[in-house]
Amino acid sequence: MSSRGYNAPIDWTFDNGGTMTVSRRSFVGGVAAALGYLKVGPEVDLFAQTQTRPGGTPGARMGRPSMDDYDSIAHLSSNENCWGPPESVLKAMNQSFKYAMRYGYPGGDVVGELAKLHGVKQENILLSAGSGEVLDVVGTTYLLNGKKVLGVEPTYSSVYAHATSIKSSAIKLPLMKDYRQSIPAFVKAANDHASEIGLVYLCNPNNPTGMIVTKDEVKELLDGIPKDMPVLIDEAYHHFVDDPKYATSMPYVLEGRPVIIARTFSKIAALAAMRIGYAVAPAEIIQKMRPFSMGSVNVAARFGAVAALKDTQGQADIKKRTIALRKKTTTELEAHGYETIPSETNFFMVSIGREIQPVIQEFMQKKIAVGRPFPPMTKHMRVSVGTEDEMARFVAAFKEIFPAKTRTTAGV
Repeated sequence: MSSRGYNAPIDWTFDNGGTMTVSRRSFVGGVAAALGYLKVGPEVDLFAQTQTRPGGTPGARMGRPSMDDYDSIAHLSSNENCWGPPESVLKAMNQSFKYAMRYGYPGGDVVGELAKLHGVKQENILLSAGSGEVLDVVGTTYLLNGKKVLGVEPTYSSVYAHATSIKSSAIKLPLMKDYRQSIPAFVKAANDHASEIGLVYLCNPNNPTGMIVTKDEVKELLDGIPKDMPVLIDEAYHHFVDDPKYATSMPYVLEGRPVIIARTFSKIAALAAMRIGYAVAPAEIIQKMRPFSMGSVNVAARFGAVAALKDTQGQADIKKRTIALRKKTTTELEAHGYETIPSETNFFMVSIGREIQPVIQEFMQKKIAVGRPFPPMTKHMRVSVGTEDEMARFVAAFKEIFPAKTRTTAGV
């Protein structure tokens, strides 16, 4: 759950039909906090690190940097689309501003467009303030009764942090030696602890490693665990995958399985600051989730998202540029003697051989933000793919911070 607005006053508003509604801020700050559910932990990574200074402690409260300070940094820490929204999306958002003063404004029919895209009904879609809200809502829906979430470590830890905040916990499985997620381990744990588990979490591709779970492995997971056990599959980086062994898990929703797919416009669509994402799931699951959703997606985000869905060629170009820069950078790092983990996303991990926290500060001194620690992989560094200039700055800084390794020294 976000660390924003816990102490904010309750803010009641009314929709066009006269029905009382409550904002995300007021629900979180007023109702949930009063119930004692919210205890923010250090793992909270709100808005993919945008609430902390680059290199700072996730979840730490801070003032925002000035525009000049912010713009001088190479932002390689939060897995964003560094090229920004295309003109078509910016134009759509500009057109939405005429409704800025309204509550019951036209929403651009983003839910309808998403339903058409995925071949589902609108009742299968839950719009959210980024996919992070989906992860929180699913957690609240299935973990409030003390049930546990089953997943791996490291992965995107928001689900675990939220579980802790609602007085639940997690069963965390280690990655395999090749950094992949072990599906047999998932299946065994799900069956051995079936009575304890409220939710299975699978980030695919995984953040921070960038590695996929193949479509055959996903089927093995879903076929091997109890049939009524909900599975949350986080597909935030789905659009960057090239591996033919991978596939979206959307078809399982159409089959009626208890599968929830989380998607975001924060990555390839370049709308991270606009806060819009969504869940796709069977209608009965969406109905269970909806009471915990704040419905706080703003008008500009809605219009921008509709335009982004139509920008298929632009997103294909972003994918191509991203993959090319990722491959170029990892090749240069490996030539310098440092191993990287094969990635199918807009980021990668490099083994640096020493603890990451001081290294984060060394890069920040050069005005380059790199990823936070991901225990237990604290001797790896996650690097987002930036612009050509940003990646050149990163490689130059890396070579200044880390000495070249020969084959002999690399094996030490």
